[in-house]
Amino acid sequence: MRLTKHSDYALRVLIYAAAHPEELVSTDAIATSFGISGNHLVKIINNLGKHGLLEVRRGRSGGLRLAREPEAIVIGEVVRLTEPDFHIVECFDAEGNGCPISEACGLISPLHEATRAFLAVLDGYTLADVIGPRRRTKYRRLVQLLG
Repeated sequence: MRLTKHSDYALRVLIYAAAHPEELVSTDAIATSFGISGNHLVKIINNLGKHGLLEVRRGRSGGLRLAREPEAIVIGEVVRLTEPDFHIVECFDAEGNGCPISEACGLISPLHEATRAFLAVLDGYTLADVIGPRRRTKYRRLVQLLG
């Protein structure tokens, strides 16, 4: 299974914000650190803000920070919010299914099960798990090198 860039970048934004808990971080700083278009990040940040994951302050002295503690941000929740769908094969999309064997296909059930298992694993991790204290220090050093 592959996540979209939207999900990838959303997770990076959350990790960046979690690594800088004592400050408002700018979209420009995140964009520069990851080599991502600032315009693209704005859409992602607004989406995360709309869903209560980020506190976003606009203006010259604005920026963003986590709206919840890292322990309260479940990775599976973020992926569900940022992925347009989980149609890993054509037949998962009822409207766009043109597969001639879908009515008799034995793969549908195992693929649904695999998708549920994938999300269940992600539901077992929070942002705190992926950016714990030791990782936070390493991450901040890496970001400084990249920025």
